[in-house]
Amino acid sequence: MALNFIFYIFASIAVGSAIAVITARNPVRSVLSLVITFFAMAGIWMTLRAEFLSLILLLVYVGAVMTLFLFVVMMLNIDREVKQSGFVRYLPFGIILALLLTALILLALNSHSVLTAMPVPANEPADFSNISMLGLLLYTQYLYPFEIAGLLLLAAMIAAITLTHRHTRRRVQHPNQQMTVTKEERLRIIKDERHG
Repeated sequence: MALNFIFYIFASIAVGSAIAVITARNPVRSVLSLVITFFAMAGIWMTLRAEFLSLILLLVYVGAVMTLFLFVVMMLNIDREVKQSGFVRYLPFGIILALLLTALILLALNSHSVLTAMPVPANEPADFSNISMLGLLLYTQYLYPFEIAGLLLLAAMIAAITLTHRHTRRRVQHPNQQMTVTKEERLRIIKDERHG
């Protein structure tokens, strides 16, 4: 019973802050509302015994991605008139998308298979570790897909570094060549035929 109460608290915070993300006029407040949404979702995942996903959400998204978003939004000078004109232009597309999402949510709630496919997690012993079970599954049954995903990410990172790296020609001095140069190589006299 207490777990359901905690879930409803986190769910109401997540829904309220998600509404604040799209209704806030100030972009900085919108980003901060999204941070609160991520905190509430991390709490919901913690109640579902998905500790690893909850901590990754806090560390990666709140700690890195949203901090970057916040700095970018604070550095940009956003014109409100341009933003409002873009909002009016894309309003019909947004209404159609909202209606489609609402219909999908209602279909998902009406089907009994979705609700029965996700039962309440069973009680685990006190020394049970979700992270160790996830690591054991990841490095035994899904080892090859995990390694392939790592190689693909490594190839993408090397390609991004290669594409952004610019080859600049630097002038380098060679002291051994400078010491062995002769007088004829240092000075070249050009005679001007016009002045005799």
